[in-house]
Amino acid sequence: MDAIDRKILAALQEDGRLTITELSARVGLTVSPCHRRLRELERTKTIRGYRAVVAPEAVGLNFQALVFVTMRQEDRGTLLGFEEAVAEIPQVVQAQRLFGDPDYLLRVLTTDLAAYQRLEDDRLAALPGIQRLTSTLVMKQIVDDRPLTGPEK
Repeated sequence: MDAIDRKILAALQEDGRLTITELSARVGLTVSPCHRRLRELERTKTIRGYRAVVAPEAVGLNFQALVFVTMRQEDRGTLLGFEEAVAEIPQVVQAQRLFGDPDYLLRVLTTDLAAYQRLEDDRLAALPGIQRLTSTLVMKQIVDDRPLTGPEK
């Protein structure tokens, strides 16, 4: 990946609706080589897709919690069962397995505290293999969905 590929990625992360002509102008290429580079970035899954970034509060998701999960047991079957179950909960918008303690970090969006409490009681606490859930409420989002360009050179 060279500097032009990084410019393409930066421009598309800023505005994924750019036409190939607009993208070419932004990165300083003619349309044909820009289009070839774009297709290669898509083919190699460097660009994994295109989507709209929706403000959670615009769709009524005004409450955000970070949930730290400590597992009771960490055998392969339990971890896979936990991960599959978490993937089925739509309010979990991010899930990461961590080294050390805790074992997982979940980012959860709900309408309000009462909805979160119901989700934790009914779904999260019932996930396989859990020893402990620790929730931290998000007060303010400082950085969200920062564009990726790779390491500085």
